[in-house]
Amino acid sequence: MRHLLAYLLLCACASFGAQAGDAGVPHLRKQGHATELMVDGKPFLILGGELHNSSSSSLPYMEPIWDHMLALNFNTVLAPVSWELVEPQEGHLDFSLVDGLIQGARQHHLHLVFLWLASWKNGTSSYVPVWVKKDFHRFPRARLAHGETIEVLSTLAPANWQADAKAFAALMRHIRETDGAHTVLMMQVENEVGVRGDTRDRSEAANAAFDAGIPKELSAFLEKNKDTMIPEIQKHWQAAGAKTKGTWKSVFGSGAEADEIFMAWNYARYVDHVAAAGKSEYAIPMYVNACLGCAGGGPVARVMDMWLAGAPHIDILSPDIYGGDFQKSCEHFTRRGNPLFIPEMHSSEEATRDMFLAVGQYNAIGTSPFAVDSIKDPATSPLARSYAILQQVAPVILAQQGESRLTGFVLNKEHPSVTRELDGYELTISLDQIFHSHADTGYGLVAAVGADEFIGAGSGFRVTFKPKTPGPTLAGIAAVDEGTYRDGKWIPGRRLNGDEDDQGQTWRFSSDAPKIERCTVYRYQ
Repeated sequence: MRHLLAYLLLCACASFGAQAGDAGVPHLRKQGHATELMVDGKPFLILGGELHNSSSSSLPYMEPIWDHMLALNFNTVLAPVSWELVEPQEGHLDFSLVDGLIQGARQHHLHLVFLWLASWKNGTSSYVPVWVKKDFHRFPRARLAHGETIEVLSTLAPANWQADAKAFAALMRHIRETDGAHTVLMMQVENEVGVRGDTRDRSEAANAAFDAGIPKELSAFLEKNKDTMIPEIQKHWQAAGAKTKGTWKSVFGSGAEADEIFMAWNYARYVDHVAAAGKSEYAIPMYVNACLGCAGGGPVARVMDMWLAGAPHIDILSPDIYGGDFQKSCEHFTRRGNPLFIPEMHSSEEATRDMFLAVGQYNAIGTSPFAVDSIKDPATSPLARSYAILQQVAPVILAQQGESRLTGFVLNKEHPSVTRELDGYELTISLDQIFHSHADTGYGLVAAVGADEFIGAGSGFRVTFKPKTPGPTLAGIAAVDEGTYRDGKWIPGRRLNGDEDDQGQTWRFSSDAPKIERCTVYRYQ
């Protein structure tokens, strides 16, 4: 009865559901060289966090978590929804959990991104329904080099994706019919796919496909993009003779790299079948996430072209960034016009600095640390602190993304400064080392918002200006004000001068808590 009442309430709030002609349905839009997420006709910056894998499987368990999310200054929660719970028996669909999650998010003025944990999660098939697990003849598994069967659905068995796609389509139809308020923004299709334990699937069907000719769709892609493919794919293709027809081995060579290209294509085609079925019911943005340290055919940057060619119904290839070179990962995942969305990352202080780089420099549509329901003292956490600032300046960010009027950065002792050009000025942004402030790290973003006017947000950096357009060749600081944004309106605080701006020479952000400042400059000879 409780689930029935929740469902009826959800339907009543939906106002006839989100129909295909609803202009407010979440979608992606190009703005300059950036891609923005549009929600209810307005650009939206996802300040999100992903729950532990099992948290969203119980509505009572979720009850205290919603307020925890608000304390972290989230506007979006990434929550798993599993095939095993949506379709516990074949053909019998249960959306009570989905309805309860949407209702809980809506009551707390939060949005949702659902993670469809179905055929694969972290490369394995642990989230498929029991009726799929038991019927291994109908739903074949992948095999390793020595003939060992593993609990991983094979990409080469149409029955596998057909069953997955049927359930996913039903889920998307249900969301369309009940979520007229557009609580659900995007869908993650599967999770960190890729063969584990071998370089490719060695099942009979997979071996036959590997020895056959490459698909005609891939042949057409190679021909059309022969001069623009990413270097990692182009290298193997050209080394094998740059052929557009032939077996996988003759086109891409042999070895682990060729196996990964083969698996990337087959994972992409499988996931695309699922995404296409879902989009036929409700076409909101859909993405796949990549385990950066994994091989086996997942949507990592080095096989991006296979995914772009093989999965046209997927809108974003998204990196899960837990280590390594954060900036390099952002660079790799913004090649070929791919929008940046980071669905998993650490919630450490270092990671919450990186968010400013992702949003300001790489036009990310959002970030989302993982396991956020475990963060202790959420209101005082580094994540809450960073999101409080980004929440305020989100309208500024969204207005300037893609227009070359916004930049983001992270500074440290190894990389103490960057030089960026914004709105007719060259900005030298460096660690704040003036007077008693000796920052070891600095981070933030700067946006040009008007003639000789800039908004900055962050901590531990300073900025000097040099004119780059005809006119007086020197630039000075006219005024610096700290302040806040409230409902999109700038509320000025202290006028900063003297030691706070190096006697009118430098725009400074101390290494204390991050803050927001407005700076105007002038030119003189």
